[in-house]
Amino acid sequence: MKLKLSAAIMLVVALFAGAAFADAAKFHIGVMTGTVSQSEDDLRGAELMIAKYGDAKDGGMIVHITYPDNFPSEQETTISQILGLADDPLMKVIVVNQAVPGTAEAFRRVRERRNDILLLAGEPHEDPGVITEAADIATHTDHIGRGYTIPLGAQKMGAKTFVHISFPRHMSYETLGLRRAIMEEACKDLGIKFVFETAPDPTSDVGMAGAQQYILENMPAWIEKYGKDAAFFCTNDGHTEPLLRQVAALGGYFVEADLPSPLMGYPGALGIDLSKEQGDWPAILRKVEEAVIKAGGGGRMGTWAYSWGYTTTAALVEYGKRYVEGTFTNKLGSAQALREMQEAYDEFCPGAHWGGSYFTDAVTGVKNTKFILLRQDTYVLGKGYLGLAEVEIPEKYFSIRMTPPEK
Repeated sequence: MKLKLSAAIMLVVALFAGAAFADAAKFHIGVMTGTVSQSEDDLRGAELMIAKYGDAKDGGMIVHITYPDNFPSEQETTISQILGLADDPLMKVIVVNQAVPGTAEAFRRVRERRNDILLLAGEPHEDPGVITEAADIATHTDHIGRGYTIPLGAQKMGAKTFVHISFPRHMSYETLGLRRAIMEEACKDLGIKFVFETAPDPTSDVGMAGAQQYILENMPAWIEKYGKDAAFFCTNDGHTEPLLRQVAALGGYFVEADLPSPLMGYPGALGIDLSKEQGDWPAILRKVEEAVIKAGGGGRMGTWAYSWGYTTTAALVEYGKRYVEGTFTNKLGSAQALREMQEAYDEFCPGAHWGGSYFTDAVTGVKNTKFILLRQDTYVLGKGYLGLAEVEIPEKYFSIRMTPPEK
């Protein structure tokens, strides 16, 4: 399912664009996202900002490119594409979402050439200390807070077991490995059994199709093994669709995706046509909710009301624009900068609340004010919000350290 702006919205955008882009943009913002097959929501956020501020090819502000689908083995391609953006003399902001491996090195090389470009990384795959050595700001889902709130949400929904599904590459990432460790500790504290299951990496030789087939084939055995009161969580977008399909059909719980969105897995899993709801997130949520309830998943399956990937692309572009124009502070790392980043996210999520904080290293206790953690409340389809965005995270979880993945 491709998320594009509706004809009516596009007409309004076109009318404004005629006036807004009559004169060429004074500066450009480069945006790199994944492709439709890798991270559709991220790409659709870029399309929104092109509609809002125009394509640079037509005198607008936005230059959009995509990183390779097999990005782990094509880092040099990613790097060269980002460096190509810096060759544009009008380029003042570069946004990469998701900031796949190679982004930090690309940003380092950009900084060697240009010190006038704001470098923003969304959902970085590289460790906080690595990406923020080069990026001005990185934003990530709150892996510390969500490491606690996702098991808490599972408990509130009725789960007795929490099944974490991933693979070695993801578990080697500091953010994902740390969240897994926090989830395991949270489950102990909440009285939930924690188990870890390994599934194929979609970027391996089996590809996306093989990885998805593995989830489809193994879910019946997992449901039989762990019971219908088990909650399932996977760290990969590609695993999400088959996981949702089987949870709806077989039982179990699903609190939210790794990168939560009503579009993350639900349309494909349940055959939902959202062509008439394009770009209308409340309408999308309502239709997904209807489909989930019809499939028997009401009260057992959740999401964020607005897409993390979509919002992150749009919010970072908006933040960069306001920073260059001087309406946002140039004091990066300040309390004001954190509030302004939340403001940029809020703009694209009317009615939803975002909480945010700067990342604190569990080993050193040092706060990294270039790495912002954000989370939105969980919406259980057929039930409503769980109130998790306002939950105070117990202090102990901020000192938990990453543990090696199981073999």
